[in-house]
Amino acid sequence: MKDWGLLPDDVRGSLKKNEWNHPRHLPQRLLGERAFPLAVNLRPPSGKKALDDLAAFHAFVQAWQHWPNPHQVNWKHTKYAQLGEVSVPTHLTLSSIQELITMIGDEAVTRSESWQQRLIPILEVSQALYPVLVRNLKKLESLSRGEAHMIARLLPQLKQGMGNSGYLRALPIAGIDTKFLETHLTFISALLDELHGGAVSAAGGVIPWLDCIAVPSDWLLVRPLCPKTLQALGGLPIFRAPTEVLLSSTLPGGRILVVENNQSGYSLPVLSDTVAVIGGGSNLAWMQAPWLKEKAIGYWGDLDTWGFAFLSEARRRQSHVTSLLMDKATLIHHRHHLVGEPNPYTAIPEYLTEAESQVFQDLRDSRYGNGRLEQEKLHADYIVEALKNWV
Repeated sequence: MKDWGLLPDDVRGSLKKNEWNHPRHLPQRLLGERAFPLAVNLRPPSGKKALDDLAAFHAFVQAWQHWPNPHQVNWKHTKYAQLGEVSVPTHLTLSSIQELITMIGDEAVTRSESWQQRLIPILEVSQALYPVLVRNLKKLESLSRGEAHMIARLLPQLKQGMGNSGYLRALPIAGIDTKFLETHLTFISALLDELHGGAVSAAGGVIPWLDCIAVPSDWLLVRPLCPKTLQALGGLPIFRAPTEVLLSSTLPGGRILVVENNQSGYSLPVLSDTVAVIGGGSNLAWMQAPWLKEKAIGYWGDLDTWGFAFLSEARRRQSHVTSLLMDKATLIHHRHHLVGEPNPYTAIPEYLTEAESQVFQDLRDSRYGNGRLEQEKLHADYIVEALKNWV
């Protein structure tokens, strides 16, 4: 493959890769951050290389002689042995984004027209939005024309504090469903931040800027385990609550049983004066709730390295946490149910007791053949006896 003499198709392919389809360079060109003119070295050959392949040399020169925009081609008179003085193309220079579009061809023309159809309605809100739109070009292109018009109608309606501490879906928006806002929230946030001089970023994001409540994503199961706590929770036998609710709402009963996995939480026996919080896994942020300091807390997780890491994190938040069914006796009794742990936690967690640290190391180092005993593999009668003893 020759290393000289770029033909028009070669240049077009290079520009498509390095400019037109480049996720960073194209927006920079559109914003003037990568300035025009754009010069492409056509790699004219040395005299020896030209003489070694005269047919290719003549094809190279003729291709640029027939270029439809001759003002874009830079030429240089070069004296070659046996050929004499020849005018050779050295660079193609494009002076504007429009010339780049023309160079790329129909594909680029169609794409740029698509931008315009989506840019125009949004820029009618404010021309200052142009840089944000260009920096989010991929998102802009993903919108339908109708969606672009919807964003243009939506932006003027969104005002700081309009949420009145309600959920995003409850915003009083005319002519547009709030699911649309939720779907395009990141893009709309960037546009709002530009419209309002950075106030959205300063507020910590669009949700607090609007004074809305974030939709919970960290749900936990709450299950009262005795008639007394069931009555205190309005007769609800089980319900879901997000972290923010558990942080601020005191659960009844003198004891809280934290269970790592959902399925194990369904098999819990009746335990007096106890409420179980189930299925949090690594989501232990709720355990920093001040009201937990007044409760006896039991923690039951998987007998594996990550289970002990979660136990340590729970105890970091509440130092009086007692581990349940996470001891050597439980491990030995159920060792025939041990399986491999694909990605064990390696560093000894900080907030384990000496006995817990030893079991952690036994599991990490597979001293019993494998390193994982799931909660669901423990015998039902064994679980009931251990929990009754804790109570």
